[in-house]
Amino acid sequence: MTDSAPSLGDVWRYPFLWSREAASGETEGRKDRPVVLALLVRNRNDELVLLMVPITSVPQSNRYAIEVPEIEKRRAGLDAHMRLWIVADEANEDIPARSFYFESGNRIGKFSGPFTKQVQAVMIEALKAKRLHRTGRG
Repeated sequence: MTDSAPSLGDVWRYPFLWSREAASGETEGRKDRPVVLALLVRNRNDELVLLMVPITSVPQSNRYAIEVPEIEKRRAGLDAHMRLWIVADEANEDIPARSFYFESGNRIGKFSGPFTKQVQAVMIEALKAKRLHRTGRG
């Protein structure tokens, strides 16, 4: 893990594991992709658990997603010329204290607090609709 703890709104390169991949027995994401740290919680052992949602250029229909505005793409170190979406109904859970993925070189940037709250609101909608797929990684 990196010396500085991951925080809400951070954007990292991470081998995101989609729920359909996990359901077919895969244990590692097929490629590193940008993810945003959308929620931070503590587990029963008082360990910090990160809920990360993926950023993609190809959104699927019938998904809980939010398009990333140009200013937020710039803040986060993403390509400002590409249309990008955050898929808020897919999350990977990881424990940074035990993870190999949070090396300092993998942090790309950070979204603003207000935009991070918008992402969280869409995640909550997906959760209420029982459409939030969470895949444990840690």
